[in-house]
This record gives sequence, C-alpha cells and structure tokens, in this order.
Amino acid sequence: MKGSAVSVGKGGLPRDQVPGAFDHDAKSYDRLVGANPGYHEHLAKSAERLRIPGQGKGLRLLDIGCGTGASTAALLAAAPHAEIIAADASSEMLEMARAKQWPANVTFVHSRVEDLRENGVHGPFDAILAAYLIRNVDDPDTELKSLLSLLKPGSSIAFHEYSVKDSLRARMVWTLVCWAIIIPLGYAATRDLVLYKHLWRSVASFDGVKAFSRRMQRAGFTSLDTETMTGWQNGVVHTFLGARPEENA
Repeated sequence: MKGSAVSVGKGGLPRDQVPGAFDHDAKSYDRLVGANPGYHEHLAKSAERLRIPGQGKGLRLLDIGCGTGASTAALLAAAPHAEIIAADASSEMLEMARAKQWPANVTFVHSRVEDLRENGVHGPFDAILAAYLIRNVDDPDTELKSLLSLLKPGSSIAFHEYSVKDSLRARMVWTLVCWAIIIPLGYAATRDLVLYKHLWRSVASFDGVKAFSRRMQRAGFTSLDTETMTGWQNGVVHTFLGARPEENA
C-alpha cells in the first residue's frame, strides 16, 4: 500500500484499507512497538485481568486481532495450558507471528473478525482478548454482538484499547506522543506515514471510555468494568471488561 495512494481521513483510514496498511509495515512493527515503554507489559495486564482459571487447562481462548503475536504471547502467559486460536486480518502481520516459536496449543488463522466463522473459527470460547481491534472494524456494534455470541455464557472478554475522548489530558498526551515519537519513528522505519497517521486519528475519533462501555452494554455484555494502565498510557490505554450473561440470568 503506497502512502501517496491512500487518504487518511479525520477518523483514520477507510476500514477496508486498514489490513493493507498493516501489511505494508509488518516487518518493522515489532521493533517500533518494542520501543514503546509498557507495550508488552500492558497487554499482559489485560490478559491477566481476564482472570482465566487453572492456567487455562481444558479451556479454549480466542485472541482476535493478534497482529504479530504480542497479544497472543500475553494470553499464553496468562493461560499456558489453554487452546489458543489467534486471528488477524493482515496476512503479513500474521506471517510475522507465525515465524515465532509457539507451543502446539497455539493456532493462527488469517481472518477478519467479520469472517471468523467462514474461516473455520467457531465458539464457544472461555475467554476472548481483543487488542487494538474494535476501533478498526467497519461496524463496531455488529462485531461486538458477534464476539458476544462466540463466548460461553458467563465467560469474559477483554478489549485492550486506546480511549482518550473523555479526558483533555489524555487527548493532549496522545497527540504529543504521536507527533513527537510515533509518527516520526514510523516514518523513519518505513518511509510511510499512512499507518501511523491512521493510528493517531482513529484513536482521537474513537469512543470515550463511557461511550464504549455503553456500546458494550447495548451489545449485551454484562459485568462491565474498565481499568487503565501505568506510565504515559495512564488514562490513554484501557482494559474494557465484559461478560456474556449466564443462560439463566
């Protein structure tokens, strides 16, 4: 995907173009996020907040939007004995993930969240981790309901996501970090601005914490909770937790 051929609008890229932007920058992605203090630690924190019992023994877990496998590694650390299915819409990001060493209980699938069933991914799952996913889909409300349907009744989901709309401080921090660090480093590594401008604008336009929690509630999730992170991501990156109601609720 050539930057000159793509227009990054106020809300980021058209969502059908997001996988191609990740394809373009996949080879430099791990190096760039590795320079972000707390990136891997915070993914691990969201996975831990799912409170998966028994280190996942006998459980099936879904990592949707797995990218190069950072969120998969976080889920594996929290539940080393679970069967983990990790899916992503970017074929190049998925290739980077598959090239790493994984135990036999981890499987990667090339699929958009919209097409999981068509690509052989079926529930029910005992927990789902969705990192940096929901802001990059065409229809968040439909996909929230789809993810809810993939959970076992009583089981939990964690959305690990940026949300800055509710806080002036968070918006200022996010803009400063993007233009002082993320966008320049991204351009230096790839000679392309598309993905990193999309990141800046898609986060700035995404739901605030309260709005996304209400969106989850409308989709049918219960037991809603939100926790933030440490460091500069405090108030910027959050874990949004929810559960599928028990069948007799």
